[in-house]
Amino acid sequence: MTKIRERAFAWVGIIIFTVSALALSAAVIIQQVMSNSSSSTSQNCTDNAVEPTLSPPSPYIPKTAVTSLQTIDLTAGKGQAAQAGDCLVVKYYGTLASTGMAFDENFTKTTGFAFTVGEGQVIQGWDQGLIGMKAGGTRLLVIPPSLAYGNQANGSIPANSTLVFVVKLLRIQS
Repeated sequence: MTKIRERAFAWVGIIIFTVSALALSAAVIIQQVMSNSSSSTSQNCTDNAVEPTLSPPSPYIPKTAVTSLQTIDLTAGKGQAAQAGDCLVVKYYGTLASTGMAFDENFTKTTGFAFTVGEGQVIQGWDQGLIGMKAGGTRLLVIPPSLAYGNQANGSIPANSTLVFVVKLLRIQS
């Protein structure tokens, strides 16, 4: 009688282990599928196209203190306007407003920079300042520290820096 109990107990243990393993596997698979579907926009926002290089723009130094985001369209684009959730492919040239010194750019490179607007992949000044831009357009962004890196230094960008970007929108990808 004890052998039957031991065998029954062993089989119950095997069944519980098997059911638990299957449930855990199913939970992991469901979580992975849900994670992939909720972030599919970000993952698809890439660009491998070869782009023409551009000449660096002339430095722009604001005459007064910058307290809010300033946008100036240098060239109007065509087509649909960029909106939150769109994948933008851009060329950019970033300078410090205080000196006009370049700190980052891809104008002179053969690659574009792709990101999804409004997902926090770039500084807030870009997420806000590129909304409404159309493909082929070029926009000047003057970004106060509060919409850039604030009181934190970032690489060659000192803390509390106002940033100036010239951004050319190459295309909006769906």
